[in-house]
Amino acid sequence: MRDIGLEGVVRGKKVRTTVADHSAPCPQDKVNRNFRVPRPNVLWVSDFTYVASWTGFVYVAFVIDAFARRIVGWRVSRSAHAAFVLDALEQALHARRPVEADGLIHHSDRGVQYVSIKYTERLAEAGIEPSVGSVGDSYDNALAETIIGLYKAEVIHRRAPWRGFDAIEFATLEWVDWFNKTRLLEAIGNIPPAEAEARYNAQSTDVAMAA
Repeated sequence: MRDIGLEGVVRGKKVRTTVADHSAPCPQDKVNRNFRVPRPNVLWVSDFTYVASWTGFVYVAFVIDAFARRIVGWRVSRSAHAAFVLDALEQALHARRPVEADGLIHHSDRGVQYVSIKYTERLAEAGIEPSVGSVGDSYDNALAETIIGLYKAEVIHRRAPWRGFDAIEFATLEWVDWFNKTRLLEAIGNIPPAEAEARYNAQSTDVAMAA
């Protein structure tokens, strides 16, 4: 990289956004920092971050399928109310259409948005089992933290300052599409998430036909 004049993007400092609601019932941690799964729709991880702009803070939520690190749902909002993380979940449900037989687990931190009654009820309606990490421990949701770290380094810090909501939303749309279809990820064999899932689906079809 040095020989051809390239250098890696340096990530900015992490700022915590999790505000725990100690009065709300909280699911157990069913992941225990093990983010390796055998196929898509086994484990989704969710988290959100914030972006400073000239017109105030903008919040960005992601839902990620752990198998190939593919972003299956996202939402940009002017507020951090529970409704906006629920919108990201709805996008993921529409895109993936999981069935109860998948045994899908949804993992998040203990933020009030993710343990809210509406969010918990929506997971139950979709047949998804909730899982929540411990308070103040980023390792318990390390996969989501990693993807958000890449987003902040590759888009937000690199292209700052931001004028406002519309610019951030459009940049996020572009980045998610590029991330899913083009970005090479070392953890899945230096291929993009979409290609990793396509390979899995092709192999599953070949096995089913052989059987």
